[in-house]
Amino acid sequence: MFGPLKRIWRPDHFHFHHVMNRGGTYFEGWYFKVVDAKGTRPYAIIPGVFLGADAHAFVQVLDGRDGTADYHRFPLHEFRASQDSFDISIGRNRFTRSGIILDIDAGETTAQKRVKGEIGCSSWNGWPVTLTSPGVMGPYSFVPFMECNHGILSMDHALTGELSVGEAHTCLEGGRGYVEKDWGRGFPRGYVWAQSNHFAEEGISISASVARIPWLSGAFRGYLIGFLLRGKLHRFTTYTGASIESIDVDENTYRLCVRDRKYRLQLHARRAGGALLHAPYNKQMVERVAETMNSRIELRFERIKGGEILFEGQGEHGCLEVQGDLDTLVDQP
Repeated sequence: MFGPLKRIWRPDHFHFHHVMNRGGTYFEGWYFKVVDAKGTRPYAIIPGVFLGADAHAFVQVLDGRDGTADYHRFPLHEFRASQDSFDISIGRNRFTRSGIILDIDAGETTAQKRVKGEIGCSSWNGWPVTLTSPGVMGPYSFVPFMECNHGILSMDHALTGELSVGEAHTCLEGGRGYVEKDWGRGFPRGYVWAQSNHFAEEGISISASVARIPWLSGAFRGYLIGFLLRGKLHRFTTYTGASIESIDVDENTYRLCVRDRKYRLQLHARRAGGALLHAPYNKQMVERVAETMNSRIELRFERIKGGEILFEGQGEHGCLEVQGDLDTLVDQP
């Protein structure tokens, strides 16, 4: 009884021990972004588990430079997760707070690439967890019927080690990483997500999600936006009293302006080509989410009183997903 309750305050942990054998459709996935120091090879490594009629574990690997993705399936029994810490294994692959071990053979009947590597992570720099606000979901963490839960586990951290995907070998010494996760019954019907922690000044990171959130018999526009600036996390969310001043998406760009009582944050992201990732849809995992890791994300952060510009810069290797029905998210003409 108390195990699932305690995990509310541990968003990095595996949350579904108590439903593994109960039927129903659930998913849980962790998103590890790794970029080498030179910025030549951005990757996203996404381990997870899907419970349903086609229950299985998986490791997705997104090659940001080539715009390709491989979905490696594993039998459900090869998924193992600690109940006391973030420590999951899928086949010969292991994921913890201190690092990742990857050992995936090339596909015998497919074009899937061989993946090998050992990646070290410095201390994660996550969204604060408190008694009344357990992570980025804030008080919504306590709502049991949320369609999709979100966690930001590290806005920015240093990397070591190396990674080989196919014939491409990447040294990650001095690289930067980012980690988040999602879990629940399915992805939102419409959402936009943008992220970058590769600015000219080290220690700057942005993660911005705007989504259509089902709620009782209706839905509302929810937003979870964190801007890490020189050691301080500025939070603009549905539950902190922040508001969206404008939001717009077209074929080439994504623009967002959000504010609270003290600050205004403007984001301008350039859309770029990417790859299709598997995501939960209609009680199965299917290729449906287009993600690029080649977006350029421009930020302007200012104090409202007096208009002082506190930060202005451009993030490289930006991740961008624009998905589904956006009518309830964007400003209408």
